[in-house]
Amino acid sequence: ILGHRWWHNDPDCLLLGETTRLTDIEVASAASIVALTCGMLLLSDDLTKVSPSRINILTKIFPMTGATAVVLDLHNTNDGLPSLMRMWCTDRYHDEVASMQDSDSSLTENGENISASISTLLGRRASFALDRPLPLPNERKRNCILVAPGMGTWTLLSVSNWLDEQTVVHVPSVALEAPPSTGWEDGSPCSDEGDSDTRSATAPYGNHVFAFWSGTYTWMPEAKGADNVHSSLSKKLKAHETEIFHLRAVTPNVPQYIGSDIHFSCGQEVQTFVAKQNCVNISLKSYHSRKGHIFLYIPRHDVSGVVASVNGKRTPFRVIANTPGPNVGGGRSCIGRIISIPVEVHGDGSKMDGLVELTF
Repeated sequence: ILGHRWWHNDPDCLLLGETTRLTDIEVASAASIVALTCGMLLLSDDLTKVSPSRINILTKIFPMTGATAVVLDLHNTNDGLPSLMRMWCTDRYHDEVASMQDSDSSLTENGENISASISTLLGRRASFALDRPLPLPNERKRNCILVAPGMGTWTLLSVSNWLDEQTVVHVPSVALEAPPSTGWEDGSPCSDEGDSDTRSATAPYGNHVFAFWSGTYTWMPEAKGADNVHSSLSKKLKAHETEIFHLRAVTPNVPQYIGSDIHFSCGQEVQTFVAKQNCVNISLKSYHSRKGHIFLYIPRHDVSGVVASVNGKRTPFRVIANTPGPNVGGGRSCIGRIISIPVEVHGDGSKMDGLVELTF
């Protein structure tokens, strides 16, 4: 309740240098916790001596989002080490972000500072201030990462293995429930207890599940009664490894942004997103130089007619998975493909920088 109001989380320095005994997996786990608790991001290494692979981990959590995850297993772990954190990514507050940009000149005068300034303002919004009412302890906004209009609302889950050996980690079904349909407005009550009146619409076409650190995609059917066993989420994690999952309901006829390997939020890297039945237009934020991949759901079984371009140049893409449809007659047909597109943002201010276009 007092986090971001009376104090900010101080997770200590994120150690990137190879002078420690930390592995890349352990550094990524530490970075994940820093990103999701969203307190202070502190570095003590000489960055000129840090390897590119470790710098790459750092770039995936920068900029900070201004939102704080909820620890789901804070009081029910055997070893006292929570391993499950959840937050939501949503476009429900995009009007508020636009208002921030209109009212604060620092957000528009220098493009490089926009992301940092918005994160700062979001942090202030969740903080205590004498000149405004105290936010409700369970106010939805402080657990939400704001994304571009058209991207929708989805669940972000962080799962960690703090054991000294590899193990299979199972995510409880309650953590996989869809984001609530109420409690998003200022001062409105919200409930996370699974009340059927507050849950979002069901997902008859199942859910996209994207694992950020491993860059892998799986499809998860909607949980229905005895079929819950087939709608579970589990992953084999190495010692001290963390994975960040993004779960969103499948929209069978509309393209969707599934994720990226650019930013852990799989959404904050996007400036604009417009999806129609036969085309997708994405503008990636170009304040910083970035290179990686974005992953999209294309509602087509045959993608031979799909044409992708990045920064104005035609770009090859790769099909990495299929999205099955409802179970009909004991079998499932393919209703769409998940594709991976290599992208590069130069941050040079050019007109086409960060622009991704698809037609099909």
